[in-house]
Amino acid sequence: MKNKEEKDLKDDKDIKKEKTNKKEKKNKKNKLPLGKKIARVIVKGAIFAYCKVVYRAKIMGTENIPKDGSVIFCGNHRSFLDPPLIEVTCKRDDTRFLAKKELAKNKFMAFLGNVFDAILVNRDEKDVTVVKESLRTLKQGNCIAIFPEGTRNGLEKGEKVKDGASYFALNSDAKVIPVGIKGGEKPFKKAYITYGKPIDFSEYKATRKEKDTMDKVTDEIMNSILELAK
Repeated sequence: MKNKEEKDLKDDKDIKKEKTNKKEKKNKKNKLPLGKKIARVIVKGAIFAYCKVVYRAKIMGTENIPKDGSVIFCGNHRSFLDPPLIEVTCKRDDTRFLAKKELAKNKFMAFLGNVFDAILVNRDEKDVTVVKESLRTLKQGNCIAIFPEGTRNGLEKGEKVKDGASYFALNSDAKVIPVGIKGGEKPFKKAYITYGKPIDFSEYKATRKEKDTMDKVTDEIMNSILELAK
């Protein structure tokens, strides 16, 4: 009897702890300033309309995107259209893109980076700050978006697929949503974006520091993306 009471008490504490953690995450997610919230809604609406009118964007698979919890969106990268297309169609308003620092030199891109809280990356060196900020974002139950190719048409250029997405997946509780983009090479040519089912890599947590595990997860992510982009 005593053991049962102790077990019930422990279960109650676990439930309360889980509720507290969810509440803390929710509070962190609601800290976006009102001005930025309004700007984000307006900019999202404008970009969405542009993609639908100019590129006749067809959006598929959004039912696969979890409404809550951390997610890593991983897509193929072909043109300037890819980041905003994911940003305005992913059904999550807490998504932060990892983008190269050079984009900040363009006033319009710098404006978009500010509105959507982009995480700027220096591709010439490993930036610990970027890693910490990305993991912090995921820990809060928010989302990040990244292109494993590292640059536009990276695979076609013979570039090695980057392991950033797999690192974040293996060092957080986030699930990976592969994103395949095709078409839309020029205005009025239809663009297609397809969201795949979430991939859970938690089974690899015990061996996450091993190179073979990192390579395996990286390959699985990239292959899932390419399958959707066919």
